[in-house]
Amino acid sequence: MAVYSMTGFAQATEAATGGADEPATKPGAAVAGVTVEARSVNSRFLDVGFRLPDELRGLEPALRELVGANFKRGKIELRVASQRDADTAWPQPQPEQLNRLSRLESTVTGWLPQARLLSVNEALQWCRQGGVAERLDEAALAAARVAVAGLREARAREGARLVAILTERIGHLRNLALQAAPLVPAVVKRQQQRFLERWQEALQNVPISAGAGGSVSADALRDRALNEAAAYALRIDVAEELSRLSAHLDELTRLLAAGGELGKRLDFLIQELHREANTLGAKSSALELTNISVEMKVAIEQMREQVQNIE
Repeated sequence: MAVYSMTGFAQATEAATGGADEPATKPGAAVAGVTVEARSVNSRFLDVGFRLPDELRGLEPALRELVGANFKRGKIELRVASQRDADTAWPQPQPEQLNRLSRLESTVTGWLPQARLLSVNEALQWCRQGGVAERLDEAALAAARVAVAGLREARAREGARLVAILTERIGHLRNLALQAAPLVPAVVKRQQQRFLERWQEALQNVPISAGAGGSVSADALRDRALNEAAAYALRIDVAEELSRLSAHLDELTRLLAAGGELGKRLDFLIQELHREANTLGAKSSALELTNISVEMKVAIEQMREQVQNIE
């Protein structure tokens, strides 16, 4: 299954010929066109907006259903624009239209004698609206379906690029973890040795006896020093953090290979990676591990920026 980005753009144009009273195959039929632009950016949830001309406002429920069936996350905007050529702007009135318009005008003037009669331009405008409205709706829906499909393809292409970037960053983090792993035992041993040396220096000012008097015995002090050194070694040991980081990287790789709607799960794993890198830096007592921790944080932050765009 593909991984989809929440960023994309697509456009489609459909022509509507004729209308309810004028078949599309009739010579000289009026032609109208509808252009649909679909834009998408990242968002925590699915946020759909429309920019529709007045004559196509009634299509909003159908367009909203179309978008909801294809996308789960992202701020998506559909811009719909209708165009009419010269023939459409000044249509050839049909007898049925003129008869209906005449009846309506007679009814209005019968009730309102002071009402102004229709001009030729107003009559043509009425004929134009009635002539192509139905086919204009059909063209708008057809263009919207093409634009939504194109937007889905664009988001899939962008998603593939994001997967490539994340995969490269995952490999970089694995290399950093491999560099850190051999350093851990040596760092722990070195710091433990330093701790024991300082402990021994501090013991020089403490009275020591072999008996059970008021002074502390040498064996007790030695045992205490070894216990403190072991505890200190545990506090600075980052092997567990490296192990958890490797497990999170394995899960990231699995999710990217599986695809689908995984943006929120990836975001959670990025937070966990950042926590392990922070702990690694906080527990590190060697410059080498500190530098690796900083490099990890930079790579993880780069991954976070990309994950924010995944559906």
